[in-house]
Amino acid sequence: MRTLWIGLFAALALVAAPAPDARAQFENIDTCNGNFVNPVSDICWDCLFPLTVGAFPVVPSNHPDTENFASPICACPIAVPPFIRIGVAIGFWEPARLADVAKDPWCFVNIGGQTIAPGFDIGHKGEGGTDTGGNESAEYFVHWYAYPLLYWLELLADAACVEQVSFDVMYVSELDPLWNDDELSFLIHPEAAIFANPIAQAACAADCVAVSTTGRNFPGMFWCAGCHGSVYPFNGNIAAEITRIQGAALVTERMTYKLHRQLLAWRTSGPSAICQKQIAPIWPRDQYRYQLVNPIPHVSGPGTCPRAGTATIVYESGRSFPMEGEDIGFLVWRKRTCCAL
Repeated sequence: MRTLWIGLFAALALVAAPAPDARAQFENIDTCNGNFVNPVSDICWDCLFPLTVGAFPVVPSNHPDTENFASPICACPIAVPPFIRIGVAIGFWEPARLADVAKDPWCFVNIGGQTIAPGFDIGHKGEGGTDTGGNESAEYFVHWYAYPLLYWLELLADAACVEQVSFDVMYVSELDPLWNDDELSFLIHPEAAIFANPIAQAACAADCVAVSTTGRNFPGMFWCAGCHGSVYPFNGNIAAEITRIQGAALVTERMTYKLHRQLLAWRTSGPSAICQKQIAPIWPRDQYRYQLVNPIPHVSGPGTCPRAGTATIVYESGRSFPMEGEDIGFLVWRKRTCCAL
């Protein structure tokens, strides 16, 4: 009888005990996945073009270009006599940055899928719930790297036209208090209140059609990220994610705009930037291309090096998969207009 009572109390204790948190069960499982970006085979080298001298395309390309310096001859001021430097106006696209987009904090996708935790709890799991429309909400973390590939490989002779930096982690969203809070991020983009209405958001449909059909964004619609949604807020919170790559592309574009707003990224294209970079708190989205490099690099075929807001359905098929293929990496191409010696 005593054994029966002990068994009964043990059963009741098991029933009354709270169920273990499902999230806690997986805390010790490494969910960070990625690969090192091969600087040769994982790069879409066709994205380097068109290469222009003045407004003339020396090496043409099917990829749309930005406005170039009209004349092939340029002149820039310098600090020493004769106080002016004569050069040749060139334009090209450079692989300049890498971006991790991870659903878990401290997951560095583009350096082999390494989890480099600082030893204290910060951030939270990236995937959210489901909105009333049936689309998943999502929360992402972004890491921004300097990736001066042309400088490494010495593919351009003029050092003045190439960013001379080393590979480095430039920005970690986990350390940014504005990244995980919509209200705090509003401090750096108060103009979002103007565009938080159905008319402004519906206008983004025109930008989606324009960039997906012609490869060029609709002029002036800086609050739009084409088919991906709104660039506001400047953080990793997405209300309605359609696909994993679509959500990751939107977050990468938001980070690009955020860095411009914080004056950590500048305009490098167009006639005004022929001599030096220009401050651009409103992002010049036409000077960027985003190549998918993780989990499966997109180096050829339709949709390579898409502009901001291009429909991901063109190129995402088969390039993301459950579990080990949910962390995304992009190579950010940047247009460079320069007065070369």
